[in-house]
Amino acid sequence: MNALASLDYEINLLSRLVEINTESVPKKGYGECASIIVEEAENSSLTAEIVDGEKGAKDGLARPNVIVTLDSGSDTTLLLESHFDVVPPGTGWKYPPFKLTVENGKAYGRGTADNKSGIAAVMGALRHLSDEELDINLKLVAGVDEEIGGRYGVDYVMSDWGLKGDAALIVDAGPESLFLGASGIIWGKIVVKGRQGHAGYPFKAKNAIEEAVKLLAEFEQYRKLVEKKESTLNAPPGAPRKLVWGRYSVTMISAGEKENVIPGTCEVRFDRRLLPEEPIEQAERELNNFFQKAIEKTGCEASLELVNRQQGYHTPKDLVFVQTVSESIRKTTGKSLPYAAELGGNDGSFFAKNGIPVVCYGTIRADTRYHGVDEFVYLQDMKNTRDLIINLGKVPREKVS
Repeated sequence: MNALASLDYEINLLSRLVEINTESVPKKGYGECASIIVEEAENSSLTAEIVDGEKGAKDGLARPNVIVTLDSGSDTTLLLESHFDVVPPGTGWKYPPFKLTVENGKAYGRGTADNKSGIAAVMGALRHLSDEELDINLKLVAGVDEEIGGRYGVDYVMSDWGLKGDAALIVDAGPESLFLGASGIIWGKIVVKGRQGHAGYPFKAKNAIEEAVKLLAEFEQYRKLVEKKESTLNAPPGAPRKLVWGRYSVTMISAGEKENVIPGTCEVRFDRRLLPEEPIEQAERELNNFFQKAIEKTGCEASLELVNRQQGYHTPKDLVFVQTVSESIRKTTGKSLPYAAELGGNDGSFFAKNGIPVVCYGTIRADTRYHGVDEFVYLQDMKNTRDLIINLGKVPREKVS
């Protein structure tokens, strides 16, 4: 099979994966999507197994993480990670979100860029390499629940089930840089209490929305504090700052039930992005301390709950594995990429916390509208990712370990 062969196989597989709605929260379509990956593995003489994160969650909702293995009999294993869960499509699509549309070098559909094209690219590479003699083993980890934190997705596979490997390439990333790290994440929920009442008698009520506005105004100082933090790692191309910086965003506000009812509670959700090297425990203490001071200053009655947390990570650029991937990208694309860190987070943190060196490269180019309407992937990026993995599969094991 020619490494520069067409993308017929990858497009066909991507089409089958995109047709399945695999939204993270309801976990719909997970089993059907996992079955397709297993079937494709077996058809390519690869082994496949399912690690169900439900055994850790114990909530009756299956989380079939798929591990596909190309076993060369080596004592060195390169892990390749992607995920097949997606965010809801929303409305306003020109192209049907759950039917692949290929047009002008792009493939449209929910999950094309983020990150089912990654799975298709890896499977295409493993299929190509399956009849060659290699010096390393290759394993695809096709995870679930990445969009909602990944605790019973790849984290379960690595930390609880105990998957081992010597290095990891996360294909849930863009092709503009070789990413050596990703930001940490804290998601928080603030519930502000007031006193419910009739809008005709506001003097008898205490409007929880107004209380929340006071608290959020105080949190502008927290935003400024966070944004002063700067990493030692470069931000991706096109970012407004050279180095990765701290970020805080209010992302959801919920209150009220009717126009003439003054709400007694207001819920605020926020997202805090940490520097890749910033200890999450330190960030949590800082956040909790600021919150306590803010409620004391404003007099608001409120509670803070951290609903999701993920440590950032970074990989030293002088590692042999980093140099190997960098050189393989140059060989594959003809370009030398700068090093940077992801502004977002990804499942690479679960490999890093288990002592595995991690780098990221993939199909999620900045303009592909991932998480948005009419998401797409450039076919050339899918081909480059596939061919990069083919080239990496042929390196000697000392270039990986």
